[in-house]
Amino acid sequence: MRIGVVCYPTFGGSGVVATEIGMALANKGYEVHFITYNLPVRLDLISSGIHFHQVQIEEYSLFHYQPYELALSSKMVQVAEKYNLELLHVHYAIPHAYAAYMAKQMLREKGIDIRVVTTLHGTDITLVGSHPNYKTAVEFSINHSDVVTTVSKSLRDDTYRLFDINREIEVVYNFIEIDKYAKHPMGGEDCERGSIATEDEFILTHISNYRPVKRAKDVIKIFAKVLEKKPAKLMLVGQGPDMVEVKQLARELGVYDKILFLGNSLEVNKILCYSDVFILPSKSESFGLAALEAMAARTPVISTNTGGLPEVNIHGVTGFLSDVKDVNDMAKNTLKLIETRDILEGYKQNAFERAKTFSIDQVLPQYEAIYKSLVVPA
Repeated sequence: MRIGVVCYPTFGGSGVVATEIGMALANKGYEVHFITYNLPVRLDLISSGIHFHQVQIEEYSLFHYQPYELALSSKMVQVAEKYNLELLHVHYAIPHAYAAYMAKQMLREKGIDIRVVTTLHGTDITLVGSHPNYKTAVEFSINHSDVVTTVSKSLRDDTYRLFDINREIEVVYNFIEIDKYAKHPMGGEDCERGSIATEDEFILTHISNYRPVKRAKDVIKIFAKVLEKKPAKLMLVGQGPDMVEVKQLARELGVYDKILFLGNSLEVNKILCYSDVFILPSKSESFGLAALEAMAARTPVISTNTGGLPEVNIHGVTGFLSDVKDVNDMAKNTLKLIETRDILEGYKQNAFERAKTFSIDQVLPQYEAIYKSLVVPA
């Protein structure tokens, strides 16, 4: 089967998931064509069956904002025609679902019937997509896709609540390649904790894009409270608009020197290998891919109870859930996890066992079944 994958090529969850799906499909013999404006950060072009087509936009002074949607639709049509694509799998509603609809109509005029699968990932629905400027187009695109999936039950419910949807939405959870993390167990030869912390220090970690929705400053507040009771270090991974304020708060609370600022990284599995506790105090999470990655690396999670997080992080088993903004409860729960090394080890194993239920081997066949239901073998 020949499949076009459309996504954002960034470190965000939707781009990561789309890239991993595409590479996994290529490994199974599918011909996969990525269509986006830059090379996706996790894409391995050396892999057999992987192709990349860059969407380029000419700068015209006439346009105050350059028309990416038009360029994307046109590129989809060009690639679909040249490589005889049978299906487009677009990730994130804005602008990909709408652009795919336009490409589908243009191809239909040429006698080509291409099917469209749209996967909704979160803020494309709950934040951006529901804005009055975009809502009508997003609603239209969802209703006119051949199949629509969401990455959690919570996001499916939000989509029905925020839009007038007249079709079924399937839930296909995000996934993890468990082998990438299982080979870096805590205490393994590849995990030299001594380079990060002393033997008595616990290592806390947060990974995000540092947008306001992630509430990264709450991580600093939690860390400061934990330091009052236990020796610890904090690793912050990623970059984003709130990082300046995060650093300022760390200085104000006197914990700056206990923090490692690691920036964006392609070696998340190795970073998580060092971690004892993962902190995710987000205002909203459609699924919580970062939490799942942590759990796959045997790291229990302290998170909020919003969105799809309770579907991933089981309270009292793989970590703990708290209300948004309740940094006192999150700090208290963190201290529960690290009360002793033996207690922590129990939660680590629980987190790993839970992560295995989201293995790509469990999830990829669900997408394959969807593709096969849409494309009739020649």
